[in-house]
Amino acid sequence: MSPLKTCLRAAIACAVLLATHAHAQSDAAGPVATHAGTVYFLRDESGFAAMLGTQAFDRFDARRLAHFDEAGESGTITRTLMQTDTGPVLYDFRRNPPLVQRAGKRMTVQRVFWQGDEVVMQTTAGRYKLERGALTKLQSSTKTYH
Repeated sequence: MSPLKTCLRAAIACAVLLATHAHAQSDAAGPVATHAGTVYFLRDESGFAAMLGTQAFDRFDARRLAHFDEAGESGTITRTLMQTDTGPVLYDFRRNPPLVQRAGKRMTVQRVFWQGDEVVMQTTAGRYKLERGALTKLQSSTKTYH
């Protein structure tokens, strides 16, 4: 293989690797700029309270704060997938108050792919899709997630 092709393949592999980690896991408690307003995650007696400004819009149990964020064109967060003790919770900040969707299944999320209105989660138990509040285990397919 020519050195140019080798270099090109390496560059493509690097770009794919960086693209898949573009929306990496965060432990930021806030302030987080979202489409709905400024969000904070505050520790309370039973876990965390998700606050939009001064109003709590959700509470969840978790030993530590971990979330995966989708940034919009303006740089503000449009959606966040929270890792909680009872399973992932999706916050959609494109609405005010934020839409809260619980996966309803305990799992550890490793990576998240945002595809339109669906969220695809790579977990220790395989890949799952959360769309409109419904959790679906995905079978192997040829679909590419970004």
